[in-house]
Amino acid sequence: MIKYLRLLLFPFAILYGMVIVLRNKLYDFGWFKSTRFDLPVICVGNLVVGGSGKSPVTEYLVRLLDGHKIAILSRGYGRKTKGFILADDTATALTIGDEPMQFYNKFPQVTVAVCEDRVKGINLLKDSHDLILMDDAYQHRRVQPGFSILLFEYQKLLQSQFLLPAGNLREPFSGYKRADVLLVTKAPEHLPETERLRCGGKFNDKAGKGLSFSFITYGKLKHLFSGATKSCDTITGDTAVFLITGIANPLPLLNYLKNYSGNVQHYDYPDHHKFSQNNIEQLVMAFNSDIRKEKIIITTEKDAQRLLDVTFKELLLNLPVFYLPIEIDLQKEDKATFDQKILNYVSSTTRNR
Repeated sequence: MIKYLRLLLFPFAILYGMVIVLRNKLYDFGWFKSTRFDLPVICVGNLVVGGSGKSPVTEYLVRLLDGHKIAILSRGYGRKTKGFILADDTATALTIGDEPMQFYNKFPQVTVAVCEDRVKGINLLKDSHDLILMDDAYQHRRVQPGFSILLFEYQKLLQSQFLLPAGNLREPFSGYKRADVLLVTKAPEHLPETERLRCGGKFNDKAGKGLSFSFITYGKLKHLFSGATKSCDTITGDTAVFLITGIANPLPLLNYLKNYSGNVQHYDYPDHHKFSQNNIEQLVMAFNSDIRKEKIIITTEKDAQRLLDVTFKELLLNLPVFYLPIEIDLQKEDKATFDQKILNYVSSTTRNR
């Protein structure tokens, strides 16, 4: 069915691709204005609609660049507001978006802001910061970042990909050539050389040889309200796990939890899904109806930002609701080179201001 739908949409994908190629050429030739700034601006993005692990990579950069006065600038996908907003103690996932809310809660030393117009956002941040991280901005050509990191999800990279609306590509695959670094995310921790070469073969020789690979690491479970932590090892084979997600690709998390329990019930919603009261009531009803003594509700850190909505607090407050933080790490053969490229860019740009 999907195959035939793609065939029907293919002419529209060709038209879409022509428009995007023309748009990019107009920026490349200077017909459309693209603004460059005199402080380090690092863009984290991807070529596809949906998650490729941009948030964990942004968090990796925050840790790598600790000691700088950093601002994270995002569009704030899914928020109910418009314009430039600085995150503060009144912010919620509805006012700034779930991913910026996650950054704000996790890194109190970092400024988090949202703005659809990234040029305006950087202009409002640049005088009080010495480094800007732009989350999900690879196609925002009005800003010319000093350094671009382009992400490719491991499994999707090895599959056939099509332009919108026939597939998930926002622009032709050749758009990777604008990036300074290509990073494959969600790869196996131990990746055979044959698989590295297979992924590298998707790009030209120079880009393929410079490809870096990262993998997910999971932290401790953290209670949604109290912040209390516990190890995933406390989940046994008989534990009933109620997993609720609203992310693009929950499969790695689902597989990870199945290593601990054979009883995982997955409530799977689309990326950035705005949970309704009915969604949560169904989850709570299923949890309360389960007769097993050991049971737990688990979600992702991004989804947790939306579950903190006051409308859900009464339903969830007295239940064992935990989120599972993730981080990324790079393959040992890639880490030093990847880190040094970023550190060199930041230090050289800072010196030249």
